[in-house]
Amino acid sequence: MQNPQHAPDWLEFPHDANELHPSLWSRGTTRSRDGEIVVAGLGAGELAQRFGTPLYVVDEDDVRARAAETLAAFRTAFARVGARTAVYYAGKAFLSIEIARWMSEAGLRIDICSGGELAVALAAGIDPADLGFHGNNKSVAEIDRAVSVGVGVIVLDSLHEIERVAAAARRHSRIQRVRLRVNSGVHAHTHAFLATAHEDQKFGITLEQAPDAAARIRAESSLEFLGLHCHIGSQIFGADGFAESARRLLAVHAALLLQGPVPEMNLGGGFGIAYTANDDPTPIGEIAERVAAVVADECERLTIDIPLVAFEPGRSIIGPSTFTLYSVGTIKAVALGGSTEAGATCTDAASVRTYVSVDGGMSDNARPALYDADYSVRLANRMSTAEPILVRIAGKHCESGDIIVNADYLPGDVAAGDLLAVPATGAYCWSLASNYNYVPRPPVVAVRSGHARVLIHGETEADLLRRDAAYFAVDETSSALLPLREPATTNGQLQ
Repeated sequence: MQNPQHAPDWLEFPHDANELHPSLWSRGTTRSRDGEIVVAGLGAGELAQRFGTPLYVVDEDDVRARAAETLAAFRTAFARVGARTAVYYAGKAFLSIEIARWMSEAGLRIDICSGGELAVALAAGIDPADLGFHGNNKSVAEIDRAVSVGVGVIVLDSLHEIERVAAAARRHSRIQRVRLRVNSGVHAHTHAFLATAHEDQKFGITLEQAPDAAARIRAESSLEFLGLHCHIGSQIFGADGFAESARRLLAVHAALLLQGPVPEMNLGGGFGIAYTANDDPTPIGEIAERVAAVVADECERLTIDIPLVAFEPGRSIIGPSTFTLYSVGTIKAVALGGSTEAGATCTDAASVRTYVSVDGGMSDNARPALYDADYSVRLANRMSTAEPILVRIAGKHCESGDIIVNADYLPGDVAAGDLLAVPATGAYCWSLASNYNYVPRPPVVAVRSGHARVLIHGETEADLLRRDAAYFAVDETSSALLPLREPATTNGQLQ
């Protein structure tokens, strides 16, 4: 059978709509004999019964393994060229106290970019010296706290931050180590990159400005200049963009060495993952080997020592280790030019789009709405031999753009009450989650060796109401805020 005309060109008609493509799922995710999706020994049905849906499900062993493998890949590649490397987990992808601990236990440092992320890392017991602090507009208060607790390195994103960080370091009698974020003129996305002379973005400064900025940093006795930092994009397939960016940074790095030490260089992150079976990301080991070779060759050409080279992966570690579990609500067969409810007769299947609506949506996965991101979907509670049909997985929000999976195939007997699993939702899903339409954010659970535990509690309607100032009244005798009324709830949901 061929794809309907409205299917995207990259999507192939499946030989089996139940197959779990290994590149999309954690290594602990399989199907049981009766067809249920099982992760680390726990079935989707049990997880839904215990924790409800929507639900983010994290394969803990898979996360830990990817973190350790990533660190080992970069260490091995750079050791071959006689150099050292450091790997920071990019907390913006997804950060919780437990995730921070897993990264630290695997030997990774942690990259943060807000006061809130700093608070999470500190609550996890992470040594502040193992933190890198990013951000294009860090507040004076955030800078002051970062310096005061001993954050290992602050990335200076603008000329304004040189004085701000220096002043904070003087107040706390510290020498603050800093990197300078620059734009290499290399833009990378998925499998392509474009090298240009100019950057039009809010982050960093140009390479041409770097020598003057570095001189200003070195003039501050409370700052220690470590080197340059660059981030070329995200969801990148291949190593060419990183290699070209490294060449450009090293040219400036060599010039800066004439004025003083430059012990490090940070090439950022953005390593891509598979969201559909059509995606073919480059293994992290291959990227590490290629970049290490380019750095070594370029340093030899420039007759300089190889600096410590740092990287900041996030998505590639946490993304494939997680799926989101949903319950199916309504199903509509929508004719292109009219619509009929599921079950009605359609004479031309090629002109029908089947909408399967679930109990989550853009509030738990904003990436399709923000970036036109593609995802995949599978039945989670059972297998089926029904003929596959092209579906679009929609959320419950009052937005036409509330789409979770734009196009994939499910067995044609998908029905209300079924469970669906959307893989590769570990990165930038919970971290971008919202309360749009006053929908509570889902819980996050980690599964390991047949046991599940909550990493982040799901919100309830009562939680949402408690943030509304009109819900409280002032007790004049004690000046305490008291609820105007206590709503009737069952399991935290309003009656």
